[in-house]
Amino acid sequence: MTEKKHVILTGDRPTGKLHIGHYVGSLKNRVALQNTGKYDTYIMIADQQALTDNARDPEKIRRSLHEVALDYLAVGIDPKQSTIFVQSQIPALSELTMHYLNLVTVSRLKRNPTVKTEIQQKKFGESVPAGFLIYPVSQAADITAFKADTVPVGDDQEPMLEQTREIVRTFNRIYQQDILVEPEGVFPPKGEGRIPGLDGNAKMSKSLGNAIYLSDDEDTIQKKVMSMYTDPTHIKVSDPGHVEGNTVFTYLDIFDPDKEQEAKLKEQYQAGGLGDVKIKRYLNDVLQAELKPIRERREQYAANIDYVDQILQEGSARANEVANQTLKEVRDAIGINYFG
Repeated sequence: MTEKKHVILTGDRPTGKLHIGHYVGSLKNRVALQNTGKYDTYIMIADQQALTDNARDPEKIRRSLHEVALDYLAVGIDPKQSTIFVQSQIPALSELTMHYLNLVTVSRLKRNPTVKTEIQQKKFGESVPAGFLIYPVSQAADITAFKADTVPVGDDQEPMLEQTREIVRTFNRIYQQDILVEPEGVFPPKGEGRIPGLDGNAKMSKSLGNAIYLSDDEDTIQKKVMSMYTDPTHIKVSDPGHVEGNTVFTYLDIFDPDKEQEAKLKEQYQAGGLGDVKIKRYLNDVLQAELKPIRERREQYAANIDYVDQILQEGSARANEVANQTLKEVRDAIGINYFG
């Protein structure tokens, strides 16, 4: 008798190409878990969620669909091991969201720390789209539709998982059924949950223009690395420099496999005698080695976009079967499958 696999559900919003913050924060983790063979993995391109704050620009979402799919495949998500699907192609998710909305109060949604932060960041004020406010419930539908017990996410997503667990407990209690599964998060290693932008800003994002994308070519990566924020007090090569808060060294902590060499560079930089240009060139070499195979795989898939579409269609068909079965169980529990 084979051991039952755990189920993973994870994904990203298609609002543009993915950057190395996504790679460090979740993508590497997903690939590692997939490759253990211990998980039945579902990876969602969350286009419906992206529309909650981009409904007036749907072309942006359509245009980004392939970009995200290509990034998934490029980093090593294997369609033979993982089911990659498109959220909007799974109608059961919308109905599950509707049922779960009856179990959640508006005040609870407004208290969700992740939602509060994003509302402030997007400067909605009092004009918050209703779809955006309820997206934690939609996310709960995404997770529970596949009975996922494992969700690889960044640290800032823990409040979303807790809201899902609350919905699961409430549903199972009210309808006296043990149908839905409570998920647990799998988080990046300490220090790798979020990397700063090139400008030293705590957040790397497309809107801030401070990101390195997985699809960037060699010259673009080099230019971006050479523009990175370091230590404003390190004016001359001979000046002692600060490692803490220095974006270049933060990146080396994450990406450099040669920790002994990195330690030597830190010591030299702090003592004085090591210039910013030299450490940036060293970081450039490290990032080029990390990103080159990803970029090359991406180019190979991009040359056969029909195959990428086939992957998404087949993945969505499989996801539909699983989500429809969960929806049937939910409707049975509520008692609204009136005609069989």
